[in-house]
Parts: sequence; C-alpha cells; structure tokens
Amino acid sequence: MGRKRSPGLRNRNGIWHIEKQVLGQPIHESTGTSDLEAAELILARRIEEIRQAKVYGVRPQRTFREAATKFLEDNTELASIGDYALLLKQLDPFIGDLPIKSRTINLALVVVRRVLNLAARLWRDENGLTWLEQAPLIRLLPEPDARKPYPLSWDEQTKLFKALPAHLARMCLFKVNTGCREQEVCRLLWEWEHRVPELDVSVFVIPRAIVKNREDRLVVLNSVTRSVIESVRGDHTEFVFTFRGRPVASINNSGWKKARSDVAMPQVRVHDLKHTFGRRLRAAGVSFETRKVLLGHKNGEITTHYSAPELAELIEAVNRITPEKSGTDVVEGRTNTPMTCVSCCSEGTILVGRAGIEPTTT
Repeated sequence: MGRKRSPGLRNRNGIWHIEKQVLGQPIHESTGTSDLEAAELILARRIEEIRQAKVYGVRPQRTFREAATKFLEDNTELASIGDYALLLKQLDPFIGDLPIKSRTINLALVVVRRVLNLAARLWRDENGLTWLEQAPLIRLLPEPDARKPYPLSWDEQTKLFKALPAHLARMCLFKVNTGCREQEVCRLLWEWEHRVPELDVSVFVIPRAIVKNREDRLVVLNSVTRSVIESVRGDHTEFVFTFRGRPVASINNSGWKKARSDVAMPQVRVHDLKHTFGRRLRAAGVSFETRKVLLGHKNGEITTHYSAPELAELIEAVNRITPEKSGTDVVEGRTNTPMTCVSCCSEGTILVGRAGIEPTTT
C-alpha cells in the first residue's frame, strides 16, 4: 500500500499539482515533478512562504526563471513572444536560478558596465581602434535602504539558542563568540586547529581561500568556544561541526528559521551574530585595532603572525565577553564548562600560518 500523500496535492497526468488554501490565499500551481516526496517539499515551502508573508511581511524570494516564466505566460499575444522566449531560454542557464533582488541585479550590472567601458575606452585592436565604439549607459536599480545590524542582547541570545536544534546552537554559540562568518563556521576543519604550547591553548587558522577578504583568518577561542570545540571533538574526523555525520551546509536553514519564528524574532539574521560579537567587544572596552583582528577585517597586514604576549592579549579580549564576565548564563544544557584563560606566557614568538603554529625564539 502506497504512502499517504499530503493534503493539497493532486496528481494530474503523472505530475503533482498543488490545490490548497493557506491563510485565505488559494494555491493552484504545478510542482513540476512526478516525485511525491519532492512535491511535498515544494508544498511545504510554499506554505511557509505564505505564512511568512502573511504573518511577518516577509517577501518570498523569487528567481529570474520564475519572473521570465510569468512574463512569457502573461504576454502570449505579443508578436515577438517567440524572440523573447528564445532570448530568455539562452539566459536561463546563467541567471535562471539567481534571485530577482535589486542588489543581485546591480552586482551583475556593475560588472557588465565595467567590461563595456573598458571595451569602449581602453582596449584596442591592432589598428588602434577600441573594441566598442561607445559603451551604452547602464543605470543601476534603486536599492532599499540597507538593513541595520541587530546585535542580540544576552536574554535574546539565550531565548533564541534554546529554541535551536543542538547542533545549530553549538554553531551559533561558536559564531557569536568568534565573529566568524557563516561559511567559516560551516566549513571549519580540524586540520586548521593548531596548538600553542606556550599558552596551553589552541587556535584555528582559516585559509584565505574561504575567507571573504582573502587573508588567512586567525580565530582565537574564549572559554565558551573552547567548551564548544571540546563538546564536538571526536564526532567527525574532518569537519568540526556536523549533523548526523555530515557537515552542515548552512546555519540559515529550516531549523534556524523555525526557531527564529518560534521565539518571535524574525528580524534576527545569522550575520547578526557577528555584529553581536563586535558590539560586545566594543562594550567591553576592547581597542579598535584588536577588534579588527578578532573580526577578521582586512587591514593590509599579515594578521596571523603574533608573539605569545599578543596572542594572550587577544585571548584575554575575547574572554571579556563570556557569560562569566557579564553574569549571564550561556544556554542551559549546552556548552557551559568553565575554562580559565592563560594570563602568562613566554616571550617567544608564535608563528601562526597555514602550515601550522610553531614556537620560535627571537
């Protein structure tokens, strides 16, 4: 006997269609698939999109392919519709999956404008002629005001993290105490961990290939993040953070979105955890230059070469924002093992590089 399908799905000529009403809004559309499990996932996504739009005013994300399809369906009477269809078909492999956001479109237009301007003004052939007679005027789309960062309070952090699945709570706890970007956390490898014998601690050095500013990223650990690391040590031979034996592709997944919705905090984004880290460092009196290092900001220096006293200073700085310092609990049932920061160190120089950390004498 076959598995019972979800209410709202109807099979028509082998393709599953959605026929359902959600919060007063009817949905009548094809899922485009004959696979029931895939159709149910599409149905669940559409229900969630409508709920987010109705309850929280969150605009659904749509792709260029969806926009192109609607344009063709709405303009079948045009004499040139065949030409439009051909052009859109040629574009689809390249931009079909991209979201139709002003920011995304503008990023592409900036590159196109740059190439055309170079072709019209700088690049010349063997006859001294520019590649293009004149570059067309390309105007960028108006963009909505950039969303302001939303640093979390300690109460908001506790509330949100308690609602998260355990594996996401650990990742977010690591992120809010290191200022790492989402993919730096998701792709964190054990081979990037290096011991610093002089301080009896370890740090992570994230290679520049996955760092946004293309500089090696030094990540120092406070008492909370050291506890997080120890709680997952041995779970996987390669990746630090995993779920059911596999690396987590994104923190901003269904578990994160559900938890955010459950605690009525739809305004919080994953990147706000980095803003929270930076705001807490500043509130704790950490200097601007030290904050730049800890946040991984590009500053034109080799930021992974530090003496032992400098590393100790960085560790002391991140320990200023631990719950012990603020009188706040971390997350009940999560990583809350107290750790002591090393306050003394040798005068040797610690070379922190992609090949490892080695003590050298000066």
